[in-house]
Amino acid sequence: MPLIEATIAEGRTPEQIRSLMHEVHEAVRRSLGSPPESIRVVVREIPRTHWSSGGLTLEEIAAREAR
Repeated sequence: MPLIEATIAEGRTPEQIRSLMHEVHEAVRRSLGSPPESIRVVVREIPRTHWSSGGLTLEEIAAREAR
């Protein structure tokens, strides 16, 4: 039973997250030949203030780019 976990920053619509889960599910089904009912996909959303890159949070990076 494949379990695929994806961690993304918050800010996507429910439709985008559903699309991600569908596409990941289909990729696993095609590449591994797993029965569809055995594939699990978990999406974790992290607040943009709790994720950093280069010493800045994603929120700080977005604010900097907006200026």
